[in-house]
Amino acid sequence: MFDAKTSTSFEESPIERDFNSHIKEQVLEAGNAHTTTTPAEALRLGDPILKEGDEVLAENERWPTEEELETMNRFGDRIPIAAAFVLATEFCERFTYYGVSGVFQNYMQNPYKQGDTPGAIGGGQSMATGLSNFFQFWCYLTPILGAIIADQYWGKYRTILVFATIYLIGDILLTLTSIPASIRAGGALPGLVLSMIIIGLGTGGIKSNVSPMVAEQYTRHRPFIRRLKNGREILVHRDVTIQSIFNWFYWAINVGSLSGIATTALEKNVDFWAAYLLPTLMFFFCIGVFYMGRNKYVKTPHTGSILILASRALKAAFIEHRHAKRNSNTIEGRDGKLIYWMDYAKPSYGRVSSVPWNDSFIDELRHTLKACKIFLFYPVYWLCYGQMSNNLISQAATMKRGNFPNDMVFNIDAIVLIIFIPIFDRLIYPAFRKCGMELRPIMRIFLGFCVATVSMAYTTGIQQLIYNTGPGYKYPSTDIPNDVTMAYQIPSFFLFAISEILASITGLEYAYTKAPSTMKSVVMSLFLLTNAGGSIIAFAFNPISHDPHLRDYYLIVTVIMGVFAILFYLCFRKYDAKEAAEKLEQAYRLQQRQKRQGDAEVMENMSFSDGSSGSKFHHVFSTTATEKA
Repeated sequence: MFDAKTSTSFEESPIERDFNSHIKEQVLEAGNAHTTTTPAEALRLGDPILKEGDEVLAENERWPTEEELETMNRFGDRIPIAAAFVLATEFCERFTYYGVSGVFQNYMQNPYKQGDTPGAIGGGQSMATGLSNFFQFWCYLTPILGAIIADQYWGKYRTILVFATIYLIGDILLTLTSIPASIRAGGALPGLVLSMIIIGLGTGGIKSNVSPMVAEQYTRHRPFIRRLKNGREILVHRDVTIQSIFNWFYWAINVGSLSGIATTALEKNVDFWAAYLLPTLMFFFCIGVFYMGRNKYVKTPHTGSILILASRALKAAFIEHRHAKRNSNTIEGRDGKLIYWMDYAKPSYGRVSSVPWNDSFIDELRHTLKACKIFLFYPVYWLCYGQMSNNLISQAATMKRGNFPNDMVFNIDAIVLIIFIPIFDRLIYPAFRKCGMELRPIMRIFLGFCVATVSMAYTTGIQQLIYNTGPGYKYPSTDIPNDVTMAYQIPSFFLFAISEILASITGLEYAYTKAPSTMKSVVMSLFLLTNAGGSIIAFAFNPISHDPHLRDYYLIVTVIMGVFAILFYLCFRKYDAKEAAEKLEQAYRLQQRQKRQGDAEVMENMSFSDGSSGSKFHHVFSTTATEKA
């Protein structure tokens, strides 16, 4: 029986050669013409690229040859208008998130209306850093809930809309409890904690779904050749397009995060209620923008209890594998090696029966768990990232800064990202591809980890410089800062921003591209959960997250990040090469499917001088090829 998954070539018979001599030109023409495949046919052929639907070529497009797939540089496609609506929504949501959280450190650490540095609660640096870590932990724990609800019950669109409403309630509560009367009456702290819980819950429903949703708006899965207006032809590839979409997604995040400039100015010149009111008003606009695009979105339907199904499959695999080992009844694959333990849950091996999954589901689940392995290295990275939103803001308050608000320093990171994301997307990454040294995901993440290590090492040096300088030395004061200019902090934020382009954006991309279509929100939430892991680690360091221990804290984090970067490379350095080989194999299989379909169409529609039609040759060709396969 013919199997499109394993068949890679055909040996022509004399009948086929005679037939091809008559229709060579027609077949070549058909191979470059527009062809379509129904989802059912694609699934029957076993082509994973085509499972998500039929695709149509425009007049200036054609399918590439095998040689073009292997040799031409890859380019990204245009971003769909529906994705632009999602990007605008993310911009508004991040405007609100960073506008609110950007002033948290001063709001919690410093007393109200005392000294030059704004404040409200007066809990000190350790308390402020601890609550900040809690908020970050909670915001990246709740995406699990958002993913479950979206994938099993509501779908991404409805989940985002509902949780956005919850988010707005938290913003309103925070604004009301930050008015002067509430602060003086002691309502600031309980209002803040309750607002953190509500906003974090709303964030979870949005974060786990908005990034998969923006990528889902691009529906083309097959590489194709596009002829530009100047006559040049380029190879448009889905992988590069998805990479570009996530680059611009992250760019929108950081444009939104510049709200911190406005809120810190309002905090300093008006009061905290004004700083929180602006993001709250923006979130009304956020919900409106998202709702406006409702008729344009590609809405992936929810698929049922995927997590429950996955847990049942893993349990069955574990039990059957254990029984097989205990009874010396293990199974060997076609290569003579023992099958993977998860394969014992495949119905085709006969160890499980009457189960609600098939072999393909087990393969997808195995692929997902394999991809999730890289997430285990991210918590330490997020531990480094978290320093920018809490301890480095406090560090800036102990340095000479003139009239520059200390909590505005966090926006350096966003400004660098806004400038350099387009540079990486349009210049640096294409230059590497043109030179034949494409920076694939694992290498990008590794380089991002290395740059983060350098950033933390530099931060350690700056903290030592502060401790070596008077008048406060190891006990600097926000009222009388040490004689070190805050400009020294710029390289710390610059380096970490570059690391985000390499590691953070690629992590989002990897979480989306490696997840099966039924589990994209769940896998994305698992990636976001690593951020919560970084907050848990930060909790362990909370006893030394204040002067005079900050230099030792930063040094320890630097060493841990450096070690994890090396371990990451040693564990996953071969993944990029394997992925490239798999993609090339899929492309070859796709080209052969196109050739078979093109040949069949030409044969069916041809007639010859003897009055016979091409259908009988099609029958001979198909039968012979099938028998040979």
